[in-house]
Amino acid sequence: MSKIAFMFPGQGAQYVGMGKELAAIFPEAQNVFEIADKALGYSISQLCFEGPADQLMLTKITQPAILATSIAIMEIIKNKGIKADYAAGLSLGEYSALVYSGVLNFQDALMTVEKRGQFMQEAVPEGVGLMAALIGIEREKAIQLCQDFLSYGIIEPANFNCPGQIVIGGEKDAIERAIASSKEYGAKKAVILPVSAPFHTSMLNPAALKLKNVLDHVQFFAPSIPVVCNVDASIPSSFPEYKENLIRQVSSSVMWEDTIRHLMTLGCDTFIEIGPGSTLCGFVKKIDKSLCFMNIEDAASLEKALEKLEDR
Repeated sequence: MSKIAFMFPGQGAQYVGMGKELAAIFPEAQNVFEIADKALGYSISQLCFEGPADQLMLTKITQPAILATSIAIMEIIKNKGIKADYAAGLSLGEYSALVYSGVLNFQDALMTVEKRGQFMQEAVPEGVGLMAALIGIEREKAIQLCQDFLSYGIIEPANFNCPGQIVIGGEKDAIERAIASSKEYGAKKAVILPVSAPFHTSMLNPAALKLKNVLDHVQFFAPSIPVVCNVDASIPSSFPEYKENLIRQVSSSVMWEDTIRHLMTLGCDTFIEIGPGSTLCGFVKKIDKSLCFMNIEDAASLEKALEKLEDR
């Protein structure tokens, strides 16, 4: 039987103006931003709607901003009667998925991701680490590349996004040397990513330890629907495991392709990306273009998605 999976985007999806149009149209979306402003003690809605871009790009602001925008849009979708059978989110997006499933309270998630962003920003001094997307490379070859360049410093696979797109991260010298040789391993090109630290590598272990201290004081609840987690592309057997996965997630590879494939085995054939951008839809298309996928980030994409869902 056909099933729906909600997908929530992670850091990098942000842009000035996200959520603004929908918040002006739908009171339930505006209400989410008002709750977020009050919880954080500053106007995250203003930063989402008007910027400035350099402020929105700061990791400790980006993370609650994307979470707030995703949940605001999710409230609209809920009121339209659209429900998911499963949920997942890429990195930061996993918090949005856990709010949707009821594992986390929205305000708790906001405060946590603000701290998470700060810890991730502070974990590695600027200029020490680097991340790069390898385009066209096979998974095994990307793993081999990292192993072969370990003698130059930390270098690890950070994101297995989809076939032909794997992100590596680590120390600057090791990453730059690996990029220079990446075509020998089958990569068509390598793109250095404009991020402040090598996320999802062991260099973020200090951030994971600090995050544990925060999450130890956050209440977790039983999920209303299962969430497939990034670290191992599986559904935890008990809800306290969601916390452990969030801690591990900071310094572990994001197994996004595996996450989507697991959702497919569970019967999901419709994937709805909720939040800014459409990056996750692009990944789903590369994983299996026969799947139905759509994103909802503004009034036009909402209308289009509703029409598409009516036809199914």
